[in-house]
Amino acid sequence: MQKPQEIVLAEPRGFCAGVDRAIEIVERAIAKFGAPIYVRHEIVHNTYVVNDLKAKGAIFIEDLDEVPPGATLIFSAHGVSRAVQDEARARGFTIFDATCPLVTKVHVEVAKLAKEGYEFIMIGHKGHPEVEGTMGQLDHGIHLVEDVADVARVQPAQTEKLAVVTQTTLSVDDAAEITAAVRARFPSIREPKQQDICYATQNRQDAVKLLSPQVDLVIVVGSPTSSNSNRLRELAARLGTPAYMIDSVDELRHEWFDGISRVGLTAGASAPEVLVQAVITRIKELGAVAVRKLDGIKETVKFPLPKGLKLDTATGLEITERPPETGPGGH
Repeated sequence: MQKPQEIVLAEPRGFCAGVDRAIEIVERAIAKFGAPIYVRHEIVHNTYVVNDLKAKGAIFIEDLDEVPPGATLIFSAHGVSRAVQDEARARGFTIFDATCPLVTKVHVEVAKLAKEGYEFIMIGHKGHPEVEGTMGQLDHGIHLVEDVADVARVQPAQTEKLAVVTQTTLSVDDAAEITAAVRARFPSIREPKQQDICYATQNRQDAVKLLSPQVDLVIVVGSPTSSNSNRLRELAARLGTPAYMIDSVDELRHEWFDGISRVGLTAGASAPEVLVQAVITRIKELGAVAVRKLDGIKETVKFPLPKGLKLDTATGLEITERPPETGPGGH
């Protein structure tokens, strides 16, 4: 039986700037204030990352009742609702906001247009924390659609002032199809100046579009809860290449590689490169002799850290003042 000969790596893959920033916020908070540091929801959707931070002293919670008075609390990269922000402030926690700035951009847009009297159609997955956070910026007037069929059913109170926003980690193609249906039903709907789907989601999907036709199998490293990782696997499969998503190297199955010559490998935006390297090692054990990297966009985006966790550029030392107790930083 033929065994894999070559591993082809998608470029870019793995961590994006928002994930890098979120993990760094947790690590710096632990270093500065000591364990435990409380994080509302998984900081990013990756089992390895979450377990690594737990070992360093992070405690992941869903309900603010689980956070003791006076504790340091971090909001996850996916963002939180206004109600969660208000409750955290009222309880007097020291708060750092690790919400991805590209998600914050959507929150700011929703708040601004709501003041102008707009209602919203949100394209996204029900129950995903990012969707809950964005919809939770308002107490009414934001309507979720998950697919084209939902667009026909949605009933905004008025259509003169209507805007569309999107979960940042969706399939670019799916979102375009649903947006077209929204536009067809509500021709005067306001769309964002720049699409809401983040640069990293777009780049990783574009890389899979390039990768899939060149390989016999695609492996996506990512956790089951990771929206953008799931979209990468679906995209490869839609392009006609068998595709599997794995949380760790232990989930690789030998039979996937029977009769396979070239294996394509990528990773979702919350999956660390150490997991990719472990997969490469295992596939080499199965017989692969070559590793080739595809050309792809080089990502140079870097997001600043919240006040209170930044380095003093003059001395290179940590700035040690605690942030104000009254609210989240990092907007």
